[in-house]
Amino acid sequence: MIELSETDFSQNGHGDVLISLLDAYAAELREGDSLPEYARSNLIGELEKRPGIHTVLAFIDGTPAGFAISIEGFSTFACRPLLNIHDVFVLPAFRGRGISRLLLAETEKIARRLGCCKLTLEVLENNAPAVRLYETSGYAGYELDPKLGKAVFLQKKID
Repeated sequence: MIELSETDFSQNGHGDVLISLLDAYAAELREGDSLPEYARSNLIGELEKRPGIHTVLAFIDGTPAGFAISIEGFSTFACRPLLNIHDVFVLPAFRGRGISRLLLAETEKIARRLGCCKLTLEVLENNAPAVRLYETSGYAGYELDPKLGKAVFLQKKID
């Protein structure tokens, strides 16, 4: 049985479950490198300080299977909050069971409860399974006005 749970870090074990799943996610993304020790030691405390971060855990028969982490933002044009899906991950042993789709649906419920105007996310273009999941879940390339073209995602690292 698949069970979804909004993370409550005061509940026994939710923090450890998330760190364990994030460690597996980091190892997959970084070709075997686990979650940095600083993140492992400090992440739960930092997440607890930020009420605008929402995490959903997925369990199969009580076993941790995946998670979705989203972060509140704000749309000045809509004058409403938005929710950015920052991470979605399902352990390889549990893939193909629709868990990612359920995590996205649960995150959408959170966004609706918060009165958000939209959900956003970014995905690597060569991650075809994820792109297909997002597109079949209703996500599309970001445009304010089609005449203006698609938006480009940029970053500037500050160390």
